[in-house]
Amino acid sequence: MESSGVNPVTAAAHELKAPLALMRQLAFALEGEEDPATRQRLIDRISLTSERALRLTTDITKAARLEDALFALEPLNPEQICREIVAELGPLFAAHDRSIRYEHRRNPLLLVANRDLLRRILTNFSDNALHYTAPGTTVRLHMTSLKSKGVVRIGVRDIGPAVSADVWRSLQKKAVMAPQAIHARPQSSGLGLLLARQFADAMHGRIGVTRHRDGATFYVELHASEQLRLW
Repeated sequence: MESSGVNPVTAAAHELKAPLALMRQLAFALEGEEDPATRQRLIDRISLTSERALRLTTDITKAARLEDALFALEPLNPEQICREIVAELGPLFAAHDRSIRYEHRRNPLLLVANRDLLRRILTNFSDNALHYTAPGTTVRLHMTSLKSKGVVRIGVRDIGPAVSADVWRSLQKKAVMAPQAIHARPQSSGLGLLLARQFADAMHGRIGVTRHRDGATFYVELHASEQLRLW
């Protein structure tokens, strides 16, 4: 059975509820905690969780302005962006007993994109993976050149519940109108994927997912730069 669409405002409230509820829970724990080391860990988690909620609200605002803004596209080496995301989100993953890393390529891949929008897509995928990858495991960012399509694919691999093909096709079909809940991943309203798709569309790219028995790889495909021929 296909998931029914939900109002984008409702979806935004759903996505923000989890980090806000966690911050409240951590704040309550902080009030009665006397151990300095434990108090510092709680403070760090509150700070990291609030940053995640802020990223989501910023993405929503950015998406609302896509039609009215011009986003310059330029040749980029996405490896640097991936490394920045790993460094930025590493402490948040560690606080949840998970890790995140970038799988280095020997030869760089260049693509045509907007740096800010690409960062938002990959950060969104990584945030999503944090919720569904198992404790003690690693989320991996990796890149592939699809020469037959003339695109570069950047994927974020999580270790968690698989996404059914039927539900994903339904999500792709309806995401333009409203977010969709993702089967087997009930914590997500699908808002993050809707935002990622809008950002990818603005760069003439696309998002997709590869299903695994132990999780999924969410990816974005963007046009390869002509400078690839130099490598």
